[in-house]
Amino acid sequence: MCGIVGYTGYRNAVEVLMEGLSKLEYRGYDSAGVAVNDGGSIQVEKAMGRLEALRQKLAAHPLPECGCGIGHTRWATHGAPSDINSHPHSGGRVCIVHNGIIENYAHLKENLLRKGYTFESDTDTEVLAKLLDSCYQGDPLAALQKMASRVRGSYALAVLFRDVPDTLFAVRRESPLIVGYGQGENFVASDIPALLRYTRQYSVLDEGEVAVLQPGGVCVYNEFGHVIQKERLTVDWDLEAAEKGGYPHFMLKEIHEQPRAIAATVNPRVQDGLPCLGLETITDDYLRKIRSVQFVACGTAMHAGMVGRALVEQLARVPAAVDIASEFRYRDPLVGPEDLVVIISQSGETSDTLAALRLARKKGAKVLAVVNVVGSSIAREADEVLYTHAGPEIAVASTKAYSVQLCAMYLLALQMSLARGVRSEMEVRMLTAELQKAGDRQQALLDSCDQVQYLASQFMNSEDLFFMGRGLDYALSLEASLKLKEISYIHSEAYAAGELKHGTISLVVPGTPVVALATQQAVSEKTLSNVREARSRGARVILVCRENTLVPEDAADYLLRLPDCPDLLMPLQMIVPLQLFAYYMSVLRGCDVDKPRNLAKSVTVE
Repeated sequence: MCGIVGYTGYRNAVEVLMEGLSKLEYRGYDSAGVAVNDGGSIQVEKAMGRLEALRQKLAAHPLPECGCGIGHTRWATHGAPSDINSHPHSGGRVCIVHNGIIENYAHLKENLLRKGYTFESDTDTEVLAKLLDSCYQGDPLAALQKMASRVRGSYALAVLFRDVPDTLFAVRRESPLIVGYGQGENFVASDIPALLRYTRQYSVLDEGEVAVLQPGGVCVYNEFGHVIQKERLTVDWDLEAAEKGGYPHFMLKEIHEQPRAIAATVNPRVQDGLPCLGLETITDDYLRKIRSVQFVACGTAMHAGMVGRALVEQLARVPAAVDIASEFRYRDPLVGPEDLVVIISQSGETSDTLAALRLARKKGAKVLAVVNVVGSSIAREADEVLYTHAGPEIAVASTKAYSVQLCAMYLLALQMSLARGVRSEMEVRMLTAELQKAGDRQQALLDSCDQVQYLASQFMNSEDLFFMGRGLDYALSLEASLKLKEISYIHSEAYAAGELKHGTISLVVPGTPVVALATQQAVSEKTLSNVREARSRGARVILVCRENTLVPEDAADYLLRLPDCPDLLMPLQMIVPLQLFAYYMSVLRGCDVDKPRNLAKSVTVE
C-alpha cells in the first residue's frame, strides 16, 4: 500500500525524504508529499501523480532546510487521487503520514465536526490527524495513546508535533513500520530500501509500539507505555540489489535474478543429497502424523500454493487444499491440531494472509510461514518460518518471489514424502538433484529468449487472451494470466483445459489468442485435443510444450518448446517464458512495467 519515510538528523531532511520515497514508490504512486518541522512551524508540500510531480514543485517552491521531516507516497483508498487528498495531513499542531485504513473514521469525523474542526480532504487520514490534535495536551505519548484507544482499523504513522522540534514519532498497528539507526541520525520507513543509502541497522516495530526518534537516539515504548529494548537486525543485501543494475526495468532484472535466488533458497536446505528444512518443530516425526496440509495465500503466492497442493498430494499422498486468504479467514475453516497450515507471502505483511495465520493458530493448527522478509509480521507470528532468499523485489509484478516460493513447496513435499515412506530415498534423491538444477535450466531459457519477444510482437495488440492447461499446467496458466493482465492491461483469463466445452469455448471467435500449456505428459494428449477444439473455432494458438512432444502440424500457430525434465519440475522451467511474454507485451504496448496502474506491491489493508 502506501509508503512512509521519516528522518531526524544533521542532513537536509527533504533530500533524505525524497531519496527514501524514490525507493518506496512501488508501494503507491497516486501522489506524494513531504513535511518538515523547522523548529517553529511545519511546512508541507505535496502533489498528485508520480514523485516527479512533487520534485518539480519543490524545485519551484523549496521547503526550509532543516533536519526533521516525514514523507509519503500514496496508494489511494479513502478519497480519489488529488493534491488535497495527498499526504501529509495536518491537524492544527500535528502533521502525519499514514499507511492503513481507519474503519470508524466517519464516526470520529462527526464528533470532530461538533468540536469545531473543519476538513479539506476526503481521507480518513485527515480525520486521524485532527483526532490526534484534539487529544494533545502537551504530552505527545499520552496523545498518541489516547488517539489509539479511539481508533478502529490499521495504521502505520509517522508524526510531527509542531512544538517538539527535531523529534519524530512513529506508531504501528497492523501496517508495517521499521526504525533505522544511524550515527547522529535516525529513520523510520515502511520498507528497507528507503534506508539502505544511509544504514543497514534496523528494528521492526510490533503491534501498538511507539518509537520516539531524535538525532541522538531512539526510544521505543510498548502499548502500556513502558520503555523496551528492540532487537536490532542487519540487512543482508546492499543498495545495489535494490537498483536496476543496467536493466531497463526492475521486473526484467528480477526475472534474470531467479537462477541465483533458486540456488540461495534450495542449496542450503539439501544435505547429503536429501531435502532438510531444518525446522525445529516440523520434524520427520511430525510430518508422519499430520492429517492434511492447507495452503493459504493471496495472488501470486496463492498460485504457488496451488503447485504446493499438487506436490504434497502426488509426492506425499497427504490430502491438501489451497485457499485465498481473504476467503479462508471468513469461512470458519476446518483446521485443527492435526493439520499443517502453510502461509505464503513475499512481504510477510499481507493483511488478509496475516489474519488467516492468526485464525489458523487460534484453531490449534501448526503454521509454517514461507516468506521473503526477515522479521516481518507473518514471520514473527508463525510457529515456524521457511525463508526464501530472493533478495529485494521492487517491481509490483512478482517474479523471483514466485520461483523461490515454488522451491519451498518442492522441499516441503519431498521431505514429507520421504518421512512418510511414500517415496524411496533413491527417488527423492533424484528429484532433489533435479530441483538443484532448476536455476541452470532457467538460465538457459533466459539466454535464449528471442522467440518469446517475437511472440509478444505478434500478439501485442490483443485486447483479450486466454490461457489453458491441465494439472500443474493449469496452475501455471493462472499465474501467467495474472502477470499479463496486471502489467499489460490485456483482459486475460485462465481455464482448466477440460472446462473448455463447459462454456468457455463460446468466447472463442476467429483471431482469439490462446496460450495452451501442455507439458504434463500424462494429460498432454487430452490438452492437445482441447487446443484443436479452440483452433477449429479460429483461435490463434501458442502451444508451450516439451521439446519431444509430438504435435500435429495444424494443432497450433506457434510452438514454444521447453527442454525435457521431470513433469513435477516443469513449473520452475515454464514460468520463465510466461513471465517474459507478459513483460515484452507490456513494453511493446508502452505500459509502465514496474508500476502498473491501481496496483501496489504489498497489500497491507483489507
